Amino acid sequence: MSLPPPPLPPEDAEEPVFLEDSPALGGQRIDDENGRIFPCEGCGADLVFHIKTQKLKCKHCGFEKEIGFDPEQEVEEQDFYGMLAHLKNLREEQVDSDEGEEQEVQCESCGATLVFVGTVTSSECPYCTSPIQLDKVHTSHKRVPVDAVLPFQIEQKVARQNLKSWVKSLWFAPNEFVEKGAEGTFHGVYLPYFTFDSMTSTKYSGQRGEYYYVTVGTGKHRRQERRTRWYPASGAFQRFFDDVVILASRGLPRKLIRALEPFPMQLLIPFRHALLAGFTARTYDVELEDGFVLGKERIDAALHSDVCSRIGGDTQRVSSIQSQYDAISYKHLLLPLWLMTYKYKDKFYQVVVNAATGEVQGERPYSWVKILLASLVGGLLGIGGFALANQ
Repeated sequence: MSLPPPPLPPEDAEEPVFLEDSPALGGQRIDDENGRIFPCEGCGADLVFHIKTQKLKCKHCGFEKEIGFDPEQEVEEQDFYGMLAHLKNLREEQVDSDEGEEQEVQCESCGATLVFVGTVTSSECPYCTSPIQLDKVHTSHKRVPVDAVLPFQIEQKVARQNLKSWVKSLWFAPNEFVEKGAEGTFHGVYLPYFTFDSMTSTKYSGQRGEYYYVTVGTGKHRRQERRTRWYPASGAFQRFFDDVVILASRGLPRKLIRALEPFPMQLLIPFRHALLAGFTARTYDVELEDGFVLGKERIDAALHSDVCSRIGGDTQRVSSIQSQYDAISYKHLLLPLWLMTYKYKDKFYQVVVNAATGEVQGERPYSWVKILLASLVGGLLGIGGFALANQ
């Protein structure tokens, strides 16, 4: 038996509801093509993306629908400099943009007026929980279009189980916290990412250090000292970088989110609006050119490590590294995360879960009593070891 459709908003709900930066099917465009919904063919309610089946599913009557894909369509790399030139031309032509402006969409289910603000592009009606998306944002010619989506693979209940295991694995956590766990509400979010490919050519120079030991002192003061011989080193090499991942959204715990990598890129699907149904999604606020600056930092760090490895020896001195970046391409992706903020002892902490792999990273409280005891035990063991060595 199918359930009735969602209730209408209260009659006194005259003011529009603002949806701000917080928590092969095209769907149906609504409200002068500003919004998009996915009506159920069984009961008329709204379909949402169901993680377990990877289909659209109705919460009311259970109707399911496959998400159609073109088997010949692939996730392709895009021309980095070509897109920069395109965006520059748009700025010079002063093409109007809706970026940063409020956009109103009327909920088809209950009639409430919703206002999307900032980078949120997909959410749900706060009155009837119907999923609603801004239309054309992710495919607009005025912005960098989304190339692919990595659909949610990890259900919320699995994310919560992984969170419990993560809490129990924490060293020096307060006993009360370990027993109680992190309590809060998970929010499923698609965050914008850029990935970059580049062929690099690098020249380097430096010195290779090799250790040797000499005996100094006499009698009971006799000891071994380590010295270093230095030899010149230089060379050149090429390295191709594939899918250097950069979060294209500000105001988020970037360090924590980066620790969730890697994402299973083999599961990427060419962009479909249907994949976002029922989840919050954001568009980017880190521009493509700025994204490559961040990507270049990661590439340069990897190249520095390569240089040290090629210099060899026991230690290295790097005098210069000169790198050239060719054949730069990019992809604009939406990748899935579960986000949670929880409170412990009047302080708030953030937790993030990779919704494609289940990896958990987060902020956590510490027990300073446990840390102090561990330090004391470590100090006593060190003193005991030193005494035994002298004996």
